[in-house]
Amino acid sequence: MRTISMILMAALAVFSSTANTREALNKLYNAEYAIRNLYVDTVNEDKLVENAIMGMLEKLDPHSSYTNAKETKALEEPLQGEFSGIGIQYNMKQDTLYVIQTVAGGPSERVGILPGDRIVMVNDTAIAGVKMSNSAIQKRLRGKKGTKVTVKVKRGADPQLTTFVITRDRIPLYSVDASYMLDDKTGYIKISSFGNKTYAEMMQALAKLSQQGMKQVVVDLSDNGGGFMNAAIEMCNEFLDNGQMIVYTQGTNAPRSEAKAMGNGRYKDLKMAIIVSQYSASAAEIFTGAMQDWDRAVVVGRRTFGKGLVQRPIRFEDNSMMRLTVARYYTPSGRCVQKPYKKGNKKAYEDDIIDRSKTGEYYHIDSIQFNDSLKYTTLKNHRVVYGGGGIIPDIFVPVDTSEYSTYYRDMLAKGVIYQYALDYVDKHRAELKSRYATAADFDKKFELTAADMQAFIAAGEKAKVSYNEKGFTTSKGVFGTVLKGIIGRDLYSDQGVYSMIVNHRNPDLQAALKVLNDESRFQSLLHDGNPEYAKLAAERKAREEAAKAAAQKK
Repeated sequence: MRTISMILMAALAVFSSTANTREALNKLYNAEYAIRNLYVDTVNEDKLVENAIMGMLEKLDPHSSYTNAKETKALEEPLQGEFSGIGIQYNMKQDTLYVIQTVAGGPSERVGILPGDRIVMVNDTAIAGVKMSNSAIQKRLRGKKGTKVTVKVKRGADPQLTTFVITRDRIPLYSVDASYMLDDKTGYIKISSFGNKTYAEMMQALAKLSQQGMKQVVVDLSDNGGGFMNAAIEMCNEFLDNGQMIVYTQGTNAPRSEAKAMGNGRYKDLKMAIIVSQYSASAAEIFTGAMQDWDRAVVVGRRTFGKGLVQRPIRFEDNSMMRLTVARYYTPSGRCVQKPYKKGNKKAYEDDIIDRSKTGEYYHIDSIQFNDSLKYTTLKNHRVVYGGGGIIPDIFVPVDTSEYSTYYRDMLAKGVIYQYALDYVDKHRAELKSRYATAADFDKKFELTAADMQAFIAAGEKAKVSYNEKGFTTSKGVFGTVLKGIIGRDLYSDQGVYSMIVNHRNPDLQAALKVLNDESRFQSLLHDGNPEYAKLAAERKAREEAAKAAAQKK
């Protein structure tokens, strides 16, 4: 890394327009010079630079940040859509790496690694039974394309280890987790992030579903934390008419920049519902906001996270990076979805998600806050929408806690649910594959027996989770569904199978499907908005005016 002196000298050359700027930078330069040359102990100048950068950024907004080279690489890999490695999906089972599936055509599949294999050694280093961290294991398996890694594998009941030499290669990462037909006319697409390949993956999913008879679609963006803005813009273009605004950005030092649809989209008439949650953010909010503002889709779920700040990546010579907020983005109607924050108070900002839970916003529709001063109207049908912190869905779906219990929490936290499901597949793989030829057959016909559930309880006892009859009864349904989902995903080596199975109990999806199949309600929401929201907003306004009048009387 360049020293702070060199950085500041470059900055002085660029930002020398005002006396105040020069004085501030000279002050910082002199402070660094004094520390480097006069401080009582030896200082790490690279670390000094990093601390200085982080110190400046932490006094700004919550999303300006600095990452070192290693952290930067780890953050970028999921968005780039690929990394170099051996091409497996795995879980750690009883301190052993258990292969769930191999990437089709990837390095591990090419040499013969199979689902169910246990990798116990990597390059003569034991990774089983030594409580090695997941990151340490990844570090050993990943590496530069073309390099080789030797792994020793235990397969089934064979006591002998089998040795494989795997040549690392580029491994794709996918952001479309699932795509399948919910019924004879409704497609479902689950998108977990917005990366370089998200648009291409979404188009492949839409094409596949169209061939299967799709006439309407549910786009599930729940828990999607965002990613690249351009991916959201490309997606929006497929659903909007020529010239329709998708998003615009603007900042004090960044002039207004607009992104508009080109009109060449292939799905401009496809009926759509979008699912969002309190963890849907950034690019997910751009897509959702554009669809909502053009009355293009009904939005279902809970108020989104509220990230409306645009970060510009500034990469340093050592591949560390500063992500500096340079603008705010706005939905087509002019809404900035960024939730309020105080500069330098990152904790309060991060606690907002917890605070929403405490105020009941996830559970009760009357806890949603409608700010009359942040009222906007959609651009086609002129219905009311709100800004000031996330996207408020057209249909509110509360978080369902009726099947939650401390027993479920403990079984999940101890890893009993995953371990039991993986053990079950390990013992019954051949039998299950012969009985259920396809994932759809498995979804329709497979159920865990009472004896299976007793074995599950016993596995919990073995892991020191005491049986709780009331807790088990409360959570029995969700236990069965999640276990079935994990078993199906492992059995068919497909993340989408898990979504297919657990979605039967997904209230957000059921609400989305219901409104898509109710044309009258669908059109009413797009033209008039949610009448419950209008009532709640009016009640809040009346309370505020009454309070104001009472204060004036005093």
